[in-house]
Amino acid sequence: MRTTLIFGGFVSLIGTAFYPIYFRPLMRLEEYQKEQAINRAGIVQEDVQPPGLKVWSDPFGRK
Repeated sequence: MRTTLIFGGFVSLIGTAFYPIYFRPLMRLEEYQKEQAINRAGIVQEDVQPPGLKVWSDPFGRK
């Protein structure tokens, strides 16, 4: 029983940490895209992108 509680607590901790990082942007796609547009305003990709690497793309865009 104690091992189950410890393991369950660990899994809950990992889930709690991943929610704002991964799941929240997926569930609120339009809000996330607006935030990213504001955060990336004024950034010229060619100035910050190392040569020879693929240009940034929208991770939620259609392929």
